Amino acid sequence: MKIQSLAGNWNFRQTGTQEWLPANVPGGVHTDLLALGLIPDPFVGDNEKRVQWVAENDWEYFRSFQVNPEIFDQPQVWLVCDGLDTLATIYLNGVELGHAENMFRQYRWDVKPLLKTNNNELRINFDSPVRFCTDHQSVRPMPGVSQAIPGGPYLRKAPCQFGWDWGPQLPPMGIWKDIRLEGYENARIEEVALRQDHDDGRVTVSARVILHNPENTPCSAALTLIAPDDQVFETSTPVIPGVGNILKVEVPNPQLWWPNGYGAQPLYRVKVELRQADLLLDERQYRLGLRTIELRQKPDEWGISFTFVVNGVPIFAKGSNWIPADSFPTRITDAHLEGLIRSAAETHQNMLRVWGGGFYEDERFYDLCDRYGILVWQEFIFSCSMYPLDDPAFLENVHNEVIDNVRRLRHRACLALWCGNNEMEWGWVDWGWNGSEYQAMKTAYDQFFHHTLPAWCAREDPDHSYWPSSPSSNTPFENPNGQQQGDAHYWDVWHGRKPFTAYRDQYPRFMSEFGFQALPPLATIRTYAEEADWNMTSYVMEMHQKNSSGNSLIVGQMLDSFRFPKDFESLVYLSMVLQAEGIRYGVEHWRRYPNRVSGTLYWQLNDCWPVASWSSLDYFDRWKALHYAARRFYAPVLLSIEDKPTEQDIHVTNDLREPWEGSVRWSLETLGGRVLQANEESVSVAPLDVSHICALDFSDSLDDDLCRDVVFIAELWQGGKWISRQTAYFAPAKHLNLTEPAISSQLRVEQGQIHIKLTSQSLARLVECALDGADVTFSDNYFDLPAGRSVEIAASIPTGWTIAQVQAALKIRSIYDSYAHGAAKS
Repeated sequence: MKIQSLAGNWNFRQTGTQEWLPANVPGGVHTDLLALGLIPDPFVGDNEKRVQWVAENDWEYFRSFQVNPEIFDQPQVWLVCDGLDTLATIYLNGVELGHAENMFRQYRWDVKPLLKTNNNELRINFDSPVRFCTDHQSVRPMPGVSQAIPGGPYLRKAPCQFGWDWGPQLPPMGIWKDIRLEGYENARIEEVALRQDHDDGRVTVSARVILHNPENTPCSAALTLIAPDDQVFETSTPVIPGVGNILKVEVPNPQLWWPNGYGAQPLYRVKVELRQADLLLDERQYRLGLRTIELRQKPDEWGISFTFVVNGVPIFAKGSNWIPADSFPTRITDAHLEGLIRSAAETHQNMLRVWGGGFYEDERFYDLCDRYGILVWQEFIFSCSMYPLDDPAFLENVHNEVIDNVRRLRHRACLALWCGNNEMEWGWVDWGWNGSEYQAMKTAYDQFFHHTLPAWCAREDPDHSYWPSSPSSNTPFENPNGQQQGDAHYWDVWHGRKPFTAYRDQYPRFMSEFGFQALPPLATIRTYAEEADWNMTSYVMEMHQKNSSGNSLIVGQMLDSFRFPKDFESLVYLSMVLQAEGIRYGVEHWRRYPNRVSGTLYWQLNDCWPVASWSSLDYFDRWKALHYAARRFYAPVLLSIEDKPTEQDIHVTNDLREPWEGSVRWSLETLGGRVLQANEESVSVAPLDVSHICALDFSDSLDDDLCRDVVFIAELWQGGKWISRQTAYFAPAKHLNLTEPAISSQLRVEQGQIHIKLTSQSLARLVECALDGADVTFSDNYFDLPAGRSVEIAASIPTGWTIAQVQAALKIRSIYDSYAHGAAKS
């Protein structure tokens, strides 16, 4: 195979205008206009509104090229478009090649008869997605997302690009993936299906190879498997035209791939070659992790389990929900993408749910998940709306989309599950969709997600489980958020305004969505709001809050827990620690019941633009307080406290594959550090289990006044080494008699890391450390610091900084500083 890229410099223009402007491919209309200074940055202020005209119009892309001789001389030459967004008509040298109407598909056209050696002209016309959707919606209205441009479900395009309750209405248009010429001899590889069979410590890797070989050219196929230690396993066979040719190699001592926290992630290199004698006709290359995976659903005392099992080991899924990392996906750099996945892994996450309102991610994403040990709950792209599933043309379009993406991803070590959609079954049950006017669409939904789509998946990928919807009980239209079987989404704390304690009433078999919003860090707010707009109810702040009641929900819950903040900066800080505390409360509860609850995926990991949202990482990859909390509440060995009005129960959860032994030291202390009661308890926890260490009742020791002056502290120790600390209280933070904590800091630099030792004279709640003028990620942040104890945190020292500069820039705040007058301490 020979390849000639057609990416790079193109020209574009609005249809009906004369002037061609420079463009970059892959790219899109918005990013090309932005690069030329022809539109304002849509992420600043209310500029989102000022660029709506872009997607309401049609656009054209054009380039001329000459064909490389090695391509031109090939018997077969194809134009391959990996991603056209979305309604496109393609012309080569004045001849229409065809139409595209699905951004998730690869399109290929035979262009050999049309090519010239020089002066080839390629033009792609893009029709307005907004006009298409609104026209279809006006003919046949369908319920959808209230924050979105209506009619999005009629188009196979990322739903969230039309707007969501965390995302702007900025539907891109353009050539969003690679575009190229591919030249072949008379045969090429059409499809490779890799499978692995594990038996008694040995693994057989097979490759089913299907060819495009219209002239039945005699050729052979070879399979090569290269282990991480460079050991080679290979085989070859003559190819029989018209059938799937299967090649197999056996790996006698396989190195198994494990999810993050359960073992290593060795990846084997796989190469499939097609040859005619000594001539290489085509090849495919893959990375393969050897592992088994199943979704185990077995009857138990609570109903039916929902547990992912890897290499025979039940996994507690610790993770979050993934959305597209930018509203304009061609701007997602390798560094940005890896930073997000690495940040998930660094907080002990082992699963990401690729949510059905975005898009199927590109190879970089799955490469990173393979490398970092992140399992992927992969949804098909349907979300929160009705879709025209009774339209045969729509179904055929989706069928090709499913084939493309299942074949592309089925070999991935990270792939855990195929899921039909996001929240659509829930919509039919509880969102008022079940009226008589929609019964035909309900029948079409039932047929598609419970019969057609699982059959397509089973045919293309028999090795991974299919799940019809999230949430679902796997019984159509019955109790999709039930606690006996299936997965659940729990939103009563956010949308229902219940307290965080309501999480403890929930015992889902698998919690695949729950969340609470926060503002992003102030440095991020500065990118879209002038200081004059720093008010929760200002026009600009509400433009960057896409949930209609979001800011009031944040403030309402905030005032249940904390005193009214003294300024906007304190409000930003409180919103982040509030979010962290709420999600911590839920996750710690569910991790105390691993035999009943098999996973928690909080909503959401990341953002697509700078906004107030449920994310733990903001648009610029800055760690919010929630992300630091995730590093603690997702730790492999978790110390947690189940606090009740005057009782404190201590639990230790062990996700390791080996037993854990140590001790818990607990104390009841005044906020100033005077010890009232203390003890030490031995700890022994079996693998993949939890132990209830002790239950303590302080009702005889506390009265209404003293409860505001004390803290319960539990510390986990092993071999004389402090592992972790938890604190619990007998009154809300707003009622505690906190005093100036007088936190002192000692700094040292070691191997490019700045180490900061913090000590407090009295209890400091939810201590935040930051460096003014620099973005740094600390080893820990937003933690409680009891009186007389020290905590040492570290971070990479900013390039070129001295220790004196770090000391001058260090800003420390705690809950006390959010209401007491006076600047945060440095």
